[in-house]
Amino acid sequence: MEFGKTTSIGKIANRIQKSGKKVMVVAGDTFRAAAVEQLEVWAKRAGCDIMKKEENADPASVVFEAIRRAKETGVDVILCDTAGRLHNKKYLMDELEKIQRVIEKELPNADKESLLVIDATTGQNAIEQVKAFNEVSKITGLVLTKLDGTAKGGVVIGIVHENKIPVKFIGVGEGVDDMEIFSSHEFANAVI
Repeated sequence: MEFGKTTSIGKIANRIQKSGKKVMVVAGDTFRAAAVEQLEVWAKRAGCDIMKKEENADPASVVFEAIRRAKETGVDVILCDTAGRLHNKKYLMDELEKIQRVIEKELPNADKESLLVIDATTGQNAIEQVKAFNEVSKITGLVLTKLDGTAKGGVVIGIVHENKIPVKFIGVGEGVDDMEIFSSHEFANAVI
């Protein structure tokens, strides 16, 4: 069964890299044990560069250095892995806000996406996650993971309807190529 946020970043990096763009992933989830190592594995699978520091490093400083290196090396797309689903942990939300400020300051004119990864097996807690994260980082899209099992991800219907946030990608398996562009028609058929 596929995991979640960090795995999704690796799969999205793979899709973008295959389209001919130069991608860098940023290990900004420095508080979760083994998150940096997990992202390293996915960066290698995707064939892209990675910016990382040691565990418990300041996430915003990792993002800052990544942006500087990306500018120097001609990176087209930067994908930042940030602190996870613990929307009720104020210090993690504060870090996310700090990262947003760094990105806005260093890349004011860049096209930006803020994707929230939602596990298809998550119920009502996903609604609270979306509200909390949207207050700190204007969410532009959702990634729905773990659609390779029995979960149908029905909670996303209410989230999309209430928040007007589109689903951009779905994770459908464990492999590096198991990330697909979301199709509302196919999703509706699967739920029904």
